[in-house]
Amino acid sequence: MKAVLCHQYGPPETLTVEETASPKAAPGKLVIQVKACGVNFPDTLMIQGKYQFRPPFPFSPGGEVAGVVKEVGEGITHLKPGDHGFALTGWGGFAEEVLADGFKTFPIPPGMDFVTAASLMYTYGTSYHALKDRANLQPGETLLVLGAAGGVGLAAVELGRIMGAKVIAAASTDEKLELCRQTGASDTINYSQEDLRERLKEITGGQGVDVVYDPVGGSLTEAALRSVSWRGRYLVVGFAAGQIPAIPFNLPLLKGCSVVGVFWGAFAEKQPKDNFKNVRELLTFYEQGQMKPHIQAEYPFEKVPQALTEMMNRQVMGKLVITP
Repeated sequence: MKAVLCHQYGPPETLTVEETASPKAAPGKLVIQVKACGVNFPDTLMIQGKYQFRPPFPFSPGGEVAGVVKEVGEGITHLKPGDHGFALTGWGGFAEEVLADGFKTFPIPPGMDFVTAASLMYTYGTSYHALKDRANLQPGETLLVLGAAGGVGLAAVELGRIMGAKVIAAASTDEKLELCRQTGASDTINYSQEDLRERLKEITGGQGVDVVYDPVGGSLTEAALRSVSWRGRYLVVGFAAGQIPAIPFNLPLLKGCSVVGVFWGAFAEKQPKDNFKNVRELLTFYEQGQMKPHIQAEYPFEKVPQALTEMMNRQVMGKLVITP
């Protein structure tokens, strides 16, 4: 089979497309013929050796796939060869075939295509876990989403609307903010032109926001934290800006607020039943027409370096998907 391989840590252009051995099913695992694989920010970190997980060389990036089940191992009863499924793999997805854990693989519901199915796990899984399990977001609360046009950010905007929150989307361009409004944001902030804290005071009447969803980090973090309301929740999702911020810890004390870490990959690993429930609820949102991933582009294997570079440069609105 063909696969996009990383032989040493480095930039996207060091990746190569090569022939490699097909995986074999094992107890509790199955083989998927990949039809689509989502591109996510952790892929860019993994090939540089900057992510929490470091698979042995050579490895293929790509942590969420959709395709046709080729072979199932002992103990798997919810899927059989020929079924359509989508899976959280962590890595290995930029390939024609991938080995996946049975408890991290789900049947694709009728009417859902492979590209859409490959766009659910990371972005919507992360954002739903963050808003539901970590923030306990309630109807009527105010949610600020930083980096709101990116994959997880746009999913948070959409899910915030579905969960009944008033969503404030913050992003760096008017084009990105227009997409956020189409997705469900009631207010927007262009933080390349506007002062984030002052605009939040205007929008909330000085009350602040109940929940901040932050996949960006960097220079915006302190201003956003200072804008949290009494007993608000600040969700630490990631650091797309490249800088892990240092915050004044007197702010959570004075505001009585919580700074909450969000690590969906570990949640899915340690609490698979809870994650399965979340995925089922997300599929229900999709089936009811409340949720639809925004796909910016589809790329073949040969353009994986381009896709990852666009992700690193924060040029992506919604999702990029690799289609072998």
